[in-house]
Amino acid sequence: MTSGIHHITLITRKVQANVDFYVGFLGLRLVKRTGGFEDTAQLHLFYGDAVGSPGSLITFLVWEDGSSGRSGIGQIGEVSLAIDPGSIGFWLTRALRFGLKPEGPSEEFGEPVLRLKDPDGIILKLVGTSKLQSSAPWASDGIPPEDAIRRIRGATLFTETPAETQGFVERYFGYRHEATSGTISRLASPSGDIVDVRDANGFWASAPGTGTADHIAFRAESDEQILSVRSDLQGANSWPTSMHDRKYFRSLYVREPGRILFELATDAPGMLVDENEATLGTHLFVPGETPESRAEQTVLLPQFSLPGEPRVIYRELDFVHRFFTPDEPNGRTLILLHGSGGNETTVMAFAHKLDPQAILLGARGRASEEGLPRWFRRFSNFVFDQPDVIAEAQAFAAFVEEAIRIYDIDPDRLTFIGYSNGANLINAILSLHPHLIRRAVLLRSQPALENPPASDMSDAEVLVIAGSEDEFNQRTPALVEQLGNGGARLQLETIKQHHGIGDEDIELIRAWLERIGA
Repeated sequence: MTSGIHHITLITRKVQANVDFYVGFLGLRLVKRTGGFEDTAQLHLFYGDAVGSPGSLITFLVWEDGSSGRSGIGQIGEVSLAIDPGSIGFWLTRALRFGLKPEGPSEEFGEPVLRLKDPDGIILKLVGTSKLQSSAPWASDGIPPEDAIRRIRGATLFTETPAETQGFVERYFGYRHEATSGTISRLASPSGDIVDVRDANGFWASAPGTGTADHIAFRAESDEQILSVRSDLQGANSWPTSMHDRKYFRSLYVREPGRILFELATDAPGMLVDENEATLGTHLFVPGETPESRAEQTVLLPQFSLPGEPRVIYRELDFVHRFFTPDEPNGRTLILLHGSGGNETTVMAFAHKLDPQAILLGARGRASEEGLPRWFRRFSNFVFDQPDVIAEAQAFAAFVEEAIRIYDIDPDRLTFIGYSNGANLINAILSLHPHLIRRAVLLRSQPALENPPASDMSDAEVLVIAGSEDEFNQRTPALVEQLGNGGARLQLETIKQHHGIGDEDIELIRAWLERIGA
C-alpha cells in the first residue's frame, strides 16, 4: 500500500543560491520547473531522484527578494534526508569544503545526524539510515553513488498541540508511534519514513515567508483514497479543500489541529507525464499556458543557471533588481521603472512585448506607501516630498552607474522606460543628473521637481506618451516645458487612454526607437 511522505514544499528568497545548494552541493536532480499553480508568476522548482519519485521530492516556491519568515509553532521546523550511515564523514568533509558550518555528527533515535542550514537558513538533517533506499538513484559529479542522498527521511513538526497533531497524522495518514525522546514523539510510516512531532509550547509563533516551510504532502495511491480521506475529515469537522489537479499529481489540503498545512497527493501521473527521463527539469511548464501567456509569464519568472552553466552573477546593490536575458539578445538593454505599487517585474512583460530580444533590467523603488513600493514619498497625487525626490534620484543614478559597470551594459544601447511614478523619477534624474540618461520613455508622467535646476539635457532623446483621459495629463504641459528648457530632443504623443499602458504605447515606442536609431 502507498504510504509516507510525497513531498515537502519550502520557500526561498534567491533562486540561484537555492539551485546551487540543492543541485550543486546536495547533488539532487532538478526534475521540474513550473509556474505556480496558485500564482503563475511565481517559480516553483522540484528536486528529487532520477525520476522525481514520490518520497524524494523537495520543492521550493521562489519568492525572489521576498521577506524572510520565521520558523516556529505551526510549521515544519526541520527536514531530514536519508543517506547511508557510512556516508556521514563524506558529507561532513564536503560541507566544510563548500564553506558551510555543519553541526555534528550527533545521534538522534539511534541514527547519526549531520545538521546543516541551506542559504535561506532552513535546517536540513542528513540522517544515516539503512531503512530507506532510493527507488531511482541519482548521483551527480563529485558525489559517489554510495554516498548520494537517497530520499526524504522525514520532517519535524513544531506544534503546541502535540497529542492532537500526533493523533491527526496517525488517523488520516497511516503513521504509527515508534519512539519518544524528550519532547519529540517519532511516528513512522509503513514505507519507512518518519514524522517527528515536537512539543513546541513556549516557542515563538511562526511567520510565513522565505526560509520557512509551506507544507508537507503525504502519499495517496488513488483519487478514491483522497476522496475517502476528505470525507473522513469533513466528518471530523476538519475542513479540507476540494481536490486540486497539479498536473503531476492530484491533491487536497487541510490544516491539522496545530495549524500546520498538510497535503494528500497521488503518486500518479508523476513527473514523467510531460518530459522523458533524459530531459527532466529542462522545460518550463506554466499552468494554463498559451503561446502568448507563456512568453509573458516566462519573462516574469526569475532566471537561474544550473552549476557549470553561464549565468548572471547578481550583486548586492542599493536597489532590488531583476534581469531577463533572452535566448538571442540583440544588444539593447532596457532599464525599467515601475509605477506606484509595482515591483521590479511589473513592466517586464510590457517591455518584452516591445522588444523580445532586449535584455531587461527591472528595479524596485525603495520608498513605501501602505507597504507597497514607490520611488519617492508623496503628500498627494500631485505633491511630492522634494528632499526625498532628490535623495532617491541621486541613489538611483549611483545604482545605474554601478550597474553599467559591473554588468557590462553598453550605454550606447541603453534606454530607460518609466511608468507613472517611475517615469517621474526619470524626469527628476534628467534634471538633477544630466548626461546619465540619454534615451528615456516617460509613460503617464508628471514633473517630480517643483523647482528643477537649469540643466543641459541636449544629449537626451525623450519620448513622452500621455493619456488624454488620464487625470495626470493636466501636468503634461509643465513636463514638456521643463524638458524643453533643458534642451532635450523631445517627442510628445497623446493617445486616447486612461492611466494604463498597452499596445498603442508599444507601437509608438517601437517607431520612436527606430527613428532615433536606438
